[in-house]
Amino acid sequence: MWLYEKKLQYPVRVSKCDPKMARYLIEQYGGADGELSAALRYLNQRYSIPDQVIGLLTDIGTEEFAHLEMIATMVYKLTKDATPRQLQEAGLGENFVNHDNGMMYVNASGVPWTAAYIQAKGDPIADLYEDIAAEEKARATYQWLIDMTDDVDLQDGLKFLREREIVHSLRFREAVEMIKSDWGTKKVFKV
Repeated sequence: MWLYEKKLQYPVRVSKCDPKMARYLIEQYGGADGELSAALRYLNQRYSIPDQVIGLLTDIGTEEFAHLEMIATMVYKLTKDATPRQLQEAGLGENFVNHDNGMMYVNASGVPWTAAYIQAKGDPIADLYEDIAAEEKARATYQWLIDMTDDVDLQDGLKFLREREIVHSLRFREAVEMIKSDWGTKKVFKV
């Protein structure tokens, strides 16, 4: 059962048309360290992780889809008033020719998203360290995106996303410690 509230997790505002920045933001839409990869990674890993961590992966995985929606909204707002010429100059000409303003799962260089971006080892500690690394890479990317724009409205939304990556990384670190401490306990099962 889902309760759907038709609003973004955090308000997305942009102060100007900026197709070049939109192209950079697409990295977080369909790139290796982007929101789609994160959401699918965590939701896939739930099936081979101890019970006490399943809820965490579910919660963060679904939140990543909310972040994906925010990125798509940012890209839309940055390009909605752009001319075909401006899109071409920003490196989005091929996307416009093929899809108009439709979003495609590609990275900032136009390389299509691939399932090779997501990992699931089946070992809880290995998977959680993979998740920590994914969150830290996303945090770094958000920081670089913040540094690439002078649009304070856009920076606000990007800062929110960067901070959520930090929170997710911390939660995954806590999960590692939970699992490690649980491994040290002796379990007795009565038959």
